Amino acid sequence: MSEEFNSNASCSPSDCASCGLDCSSKNDSHHTISLTLEDDTEVECAILTIFPVNNKEYIALLPLDDNGQNQNGEVYLYAFSRTENGDPMLSNIEDDAEYDAAAEAFNIVLENAKTAEEAGEALD
Repeated sequence: MSEEFNSNASCSPSDCASCGLDCSSKNDSHHTISLTLEDDTEVECAILTIFPVNNKEYIALLPLDDNGQNQNGEVYLYAFSRTENGDPMLSNIEDDAEYDAAAEAFNIVLENAKTAEEAGEALD
């Protein structure tokens, strides 16, 4: 799997509600990553978040279609690290317990974003 970070894709406001990123900021483009899968298929993904679990980092990616949208809500989770040069490096999560811990932590990130969004709406 190869990956390359970009910042040239933008999302619609409805996508931002699910990803938790601040679409109201002046920079309305989100970082994306191009994944090359084992079958050589390339998938453009929006980077939702990078989050820690048990002294490791993980990344949540939202796969996008040709129109820059996600139709099914599927999210990819990978272990995240950086090379000595600082380049991003993703790796598959092979252990079921590790994947479960990462998925649970990501769900907490989503819940926190939802709670923060609801609190912001209540202030309006």
